[in-house]
Amino acid sequence: MSQLELETLQPFMAVCSFLLGLAFGSFLNVCIYRLPLGKSVVRPGSACPKCKREIRWYDNVPVLSWVLLRAKCRDCGLPISWRYPAVELLIGLLWLGITLHFGPTLATLKYSTLAFLLVGLILTDYDHKLLPDKLTLTGFWIGLGFSLFVEVNDMLAHFYPNALSEYPDFGWRVISLGDALLGAAIGAGFIYGIGEIYFRVRGIEGMGFGDVKLMAMIGAFFGLKLTLFTLFAASMAGAAFGVSTIFVVWIKRVRRRLRMNHEPFGIARRRAWQSANMVLQHYQMPFGVFLGGMALLAVFAGSAFVRWYLGSFS
Repeated sequence: MSQLELETLQPFMAVCSFLLGLAFGSFLNVCIYRLPLGKSVVRPGSACPKCKREIRWYDNVPVLSWVLLRAKCRDCGLPISWRYPAVELLIGLLWLGITLHFGPTLATLKYSTLAFLLVGLILTDYDHKLLPDKLTLTGFWIGLGFSLFVEVNDMLAHFYPNALSEYPDFGWRVISLGDALLGAAIGAGFIYGIGEIYFRVRGIEGMGFGDVKLMAMIGAFFGLKLTLFTLFAASMAGAAFGVSTIFVVWIKRVRRRLRMNHEPFGIARRRAWQSANMVLQHYQMPFGVFLGGMALLAVFAGSAFVRWYLGSFS
C-alpha cells in the first residue's frame, strides 16, 4: 500500500475507531459492573436495576441514548450515572488517539486492546479494590499473542541480532515473544517482591496479587523498557498521591481541633499529624489505578521518554 493510500485511509480508520470505541466502551461498562460480582457479561441483557425492564436497543446507543433520555430510565425514571457515557467517550477517544498515533497497522489493534483492558481494570480497582483475573490473565495471553505479530523490539533483540538476520521470517517472532515474556516476568516479579518486603517489614499486605497479574499483562504487551517506565511513573504518581493525601487530612484535622477542641496550635498540629499517619497506614491504596494510568501514558509517550532519558547519558 502506497504512502498516499495510507494517508487517505487514516481519517476513515480514525472515525471507525472512535465509533467502535464508543460501542466497546458500552460493553466495558457491563464488564466493570458484572465481573466483580461474578456475573456473566453476556447474559442476561442489560436491564434497569430498579424496575428490571430490559433496556431497548434504541435506548442503548452509546452516549446518544443517555443524552436523549436525559440521564434517566425510560420506564421508571431512575437516574443513569454520568460515568456510563464518560467511559464510552474515553474508550472512543483513546482508540481515536491510538489510530492517529500508530496509523493503519496491527500496532493500533494491539494498543487499542490494551487500552480497553486497562480502563476496565482501573475503574474496577477504584470501585472495588479488585483486579479481575478475567481481564488480567486474559490480557496476559493476548499480549503474548500479539508479540508474534507486532514486534516487541526490546532487550533481547539487541543481544541476539543474528537471529533476526539468519531467520528473517521466524527469528524475530521468537525474540519478540521472549521480550514480552521478559517484560512480564520483570514487571510481575518487581511488584511481588515489593509486596513481600512490605509484608515482612510492616506485617500487613502492601500489594495484592492482582497487581502482580496486572504487571504481567502490561509486560506482555510492552516488553521490558516500557514496563520499567510504567513501574517508575506509577511509583512516582502513587507517592505523590500518598503525600498529598496525608497533608490534606492533616490540615483538615488541625482546623477541626482548633475549632472544636480549642487546642493550642502546636498541640493540634502534632496530634493531627499522628492521626493523619494512622489514616494513611490503614488506607488501602488502589495501586492498580496508578499502574494502569501510567501504562496508558506509556502507550503514547513512553518510548519518547525512554529515548530522551537514555540519550541524556550519551
